[in-house]
Amino acid sequence: MKVLCFGSLNIDYTYSVDHFVQKGETLSSTSLQVFTGGKGLNQSIALAKAGAEVYHAGAIGPDGRFLLTAMEQAGVDTRYVSVLEDARTGNAIIQRDKDGDNCILLYGGTNQMITEQQIDDVLAHFDRGDYLILQNEINNLPYLMRRAHEKGMVVALNPSPMNEKIPALPLDFVDLFLLNEVEARQILSRSDDTAHEELAKALLERFPGAVIVLTLGGDGSLCIDKDGCLTQGAFRVEVADTTAAGDTFTGFLIGGLLSGKDRKTAMREASAAAAIACSRPGAAPSIPTPDEVQAFLRQRA
Repeated sequence: MKVLCFGSLNIDYTYSVDHFVQKGETLSSTSLQVFTGGKGLNQSIALAKAGAEVYHAGAIGPDGRFLLTAMEQAGVDTRYVSVLEDARTGNAIIQRDKDGDNCILLYGGTNQMITEQQIDDVLAHFDRGDYLILQNEINNLPYLMRRAHEKGMVVALNPSPMNEKIPALPLDFVDLFLLNEVEARQILSRSDDTAHEELAKALLERFPGAVIVLTLGGDGSLCIDKDGCLTQGAFRVEVADTTAAGDTFTGFLIGGLLSGKDRKTAMREASAAAAIACSRPGAAPSIPTPDEVQAFLRQRA
């Protein structure tokens, strides 16, 4: 079984600041670091490190070739990434404050230049039962989701960043949702302070054939489908940078499930991997190996 992550590739410019810049304020950063990033790239690397046979599809400009190197070194097959010679790779301007929290400004670049022809060419190499992992950082998602659904692929969606494009997607084609509380409430058009489990149940009522994985920050995560509900607590660590924590969780959860692990084990390992990622700076560079995850869990036993 193959996994196709059709998603973003970004160059991350991370500025360390005392606090997030405010309207009208000019703020000096204490450092600038350049990392590989993009939710798609991060999730591909996490999937590969978790042991999945993962292929990445997307687009970069000439300035983003080092992103391919980083993915290949992690075990990701990049043959389906297009290099657009006259365009600029997507990038992110990230402010990271002294508590390790971040705010992010995205420039789509080549991530917004995915064509229907590229989608058809890539999907021709995948079959029924293969997984398609998606986020909301590339264009032409409705066409991509429909074509994958027609082929019988398993569609997993992380609807981030949440914006007006998400409600217009064919969400009934999604087999696995991975989302946080804010995204869940926006999909359901709710503004109330619904309890976690009730929120997950409401999503399941809206998408009864799907598996819903709800990430809850410091409260851990929750997985629900027609067969029941499972919760997993968060591991406490000293936070350095939260940038790729959610992507790490996604990659290790799906990678664990595809390797035959039960949901309880896969969620526990994904939570540990996300905690480790929070304790390190950067996006993709913060993603741990399976050995590091197991060592972390032994320490927390």
